[in-house]
Amino acid sequence: MLSTPHQSSLPRRAGFTLVELIIAIAIFGLLLALAAPSYTQWIANTKVRTTAEAIQNGLMLAKAEAVRTNSKVQFVLTNGTPIAANTNSITSSTSGKSWMVRTFQSSGTYTAADFIQGRSSAEGSSNVTVAAGQATFVFTGVGGLSPVLGSALVNIVVTSPSASRELRVTVARGSAIRMCDAGLSIANTTMGC
Repeated sequence: MLSTPHQSSLPRRAGFTLVELIIAIAIFGLLLALAAPSYTQWIANTKVRTTAEAIQNGLMLAKAEAVRTNSKVQFVLTNGTPIAANTNSITSSTSGKSWMVRTFQSSGTYTAADFIQGRSSAEGSSNVTVAAGQATFVFTGVGGLSPVLGSALVNIVVTSPSASRELRVTVARGSAIRMCDAGLSIANTTMGC
């Protein structure tokens, strides 16, 4: 007579046990704890890059608008709120994380119609530090700067206390606008300063 294996009257349940779940959660928590510092630094570096790119794009917009309209256009770094209603009251700041592009008025009096575009620091520039060599740039109808820069380059340095990198937006005497990484050498890479 052949013996048959003993079969349980209870069916086998699919899934995993409570012990397996606790082990999986512990491993996930350990990996998360190891990755958190890198993630924090990555976020800080991303904010630095976002701010530097926004400033570079604002400068390029001002230059392009000046050429398109064949008139003077001003780029202003500011700590104020760059909206059309504030076009006349906005003040420039070399530590400004916000910017405004407006039609340049030699009288110094601006209206909402002079407003072209602005970017608020609330759009991704929190916990970022900006230090600029100058706060305003005026582009002419041929794309040059007015007045011509006194030094060969004006740097706008963007950093963060928790970031591992410093980015610079440079404006050259000939109105060339470029972003570079201060941690890299220009002799080794085109992204260097």
